[in-house]
This record gives sequence, C-alpha cells and structure tokens, in this order.
Amino acid sequence: MKQRIAVITGSVLAGLLIGCSQDTKQVKPISGPTVNRSSFLLSMEPQVATSIIKVRENASDGDDVVIVGRIGGSENPWIEGRAAFSIVDGSLKACSDIEGDNCPQPWDYCCETSKLPNATALVKIVDEGGNLVTTDARELFEVKELSTVIVKGKAKRDDAGNLTVLADGVYIKKK
Repeated sequence: MKQRIAVITGSVLAGLLIGCSQDTKQVKPISGPTVNRSSFLLSMEPQVATSIIKVRENASDGDDVVIVGRIGGSENPWIEGRAAFSIVDGSLKACSDIEGDNCPQPWDYCCETSKLPNATALVKIVDEGGNLVTTDARELFEVKELSTVIVKGKAKRDDAGNLTVLADGVYIKKK
C-alpha cells in the first residue's frame, strides 16, 4: 500500500514539475467577434495632419479631423480591452526625449505636465455604426506607448473642452 501511494505521489509531482516547466504565456480570452484590423488601418500616410493643439483650438463637435500624436499622456494611456488610447501633441517632449533623463515611464510626459491639458486627445476607434471597438488597441494595431499615430475621424467635444476623436482610420508611423 505504501509503495502504491509513493508511486502515485511521485507521478503527481512529476506531472506538476513537467507542467511548470512548460511555457506559461498568458493568453487573453477573445471576448466577442474577431475584428479585422485592416478595416481601420490606413494604407497610406495622410499628407495633411494637424497638431492636437491646433485641433483643440479650432475644431467643433462633429468636424472631420486628421491629427498626429504620440501615444501617452499618463501612466496608463490605454482603455483596457477597448480600441482607445490617449495621444499627445508632437511639440511636447517625452522624458525619453530629454538627454540624461532616466524616467521609467517616459510616455507619461511628467516633464511637461503643465502643458498636457491643452495638448492631449482621447482616440476611440469606432465601427461603421459608431460603436467603440472592443479589441484592445495594443492588440489591434500592434502599438505601444510613444508610438506615433495619425488618426482620421470626427471631433467630439465635451463641456470642459476636452477632445475625443471618434476614429475610423489610423496610420502608424514607422520610426
């Protein structure tokens, strides 16, 4: 009996060790239908893109806009599980753009905090029906913090003057 318990215990431990040595990458469950990223990716770079600061100054609710910026503006510029993120005007410097600055999160623009309120926009990728796409933007576009993007869509203003772009197209600039 003791021998049988020892064999069973040994088998279980061996199985656990083998299981633990396997690659344990986390896989995100897919929630909803798979989104075709090509329907949102612009194949050619728009020739005219306006700075976020100028669009914030001049665009009215519902205007067609094409803006350029870098993903960032906070410690976490993403809306988890959604195709939405914040971008910052190109005139601002991320901490990584400042020689000798070793900021661990340069995309939060902590060196330019006072300028952020007038130099950021929220981007929401929307489908043909105007619904927010429920695939995380990092997965959908293979982007990360400080990626430069050109976004085409409609301006949406709130009472506080904040700018959201309801985007139907994104171009990802290569470095």
